[in-house]
Amino acid sequence: MTLEIERKFLLPEYPEALIQENVIQIKKEQLIEQTYLAMAGDQELRVRKIKDLTHDQLEFTHTFKKGHGIAREEVEYSISEGLYEQMVTKHQAIPLIKKRTTAVWGDTVIEIDDYKQIRLMVLEVEFDSVEEAESFIPPEWFGKDISTEKQYSNKKVWKELQESKED
Repeated sequence: MTLEIERKFLLPEYPEALIQENVIQIKKEQLIEQTYLAMAGDQELRVRKIKDLTHDQLEFTHTFKKGHGIAREEVEYSISEGLYEQMVTKHQAIPLIKKRTTAVWGDTVIEIDDYKQIRLMVLEVEFDSVEEAESFIPPEWFGKDISTEKQYSNKKVWKELQESKED
């Protein structure tokens, strides 16, 4: 199992001016549909349909995550479209949809997730160590650090989306 070490920030607005000024260089844009198959305590099992918006290619993944906070165990692997469709169809859930922009800011790779069904934009930075993550000083434009706030987790947002369909 690999360790995913990341910090998340509540991005107040899309950094369009920084992109125009070439302070941020966009590397990739994707549309992600994410469905959780199982959740128990600090563990989650999900599938994703990832569409590369530049090359119009599709990728499907299956992921297991365990833990809370900035460092979590993660196992992710590719699956076929047929297996993805079978799991999503059987589950009959509403996928969480977000546009992910992967970009470079200075020496740092950032990922901006703009959620489509709710008003939320999150910026993530992945690190090689917990020490590196903890010592990282974000610029003010990143917004509030929400790395340990469960209310902004994809899992919680997805659960709320399922509850809203029942109303």
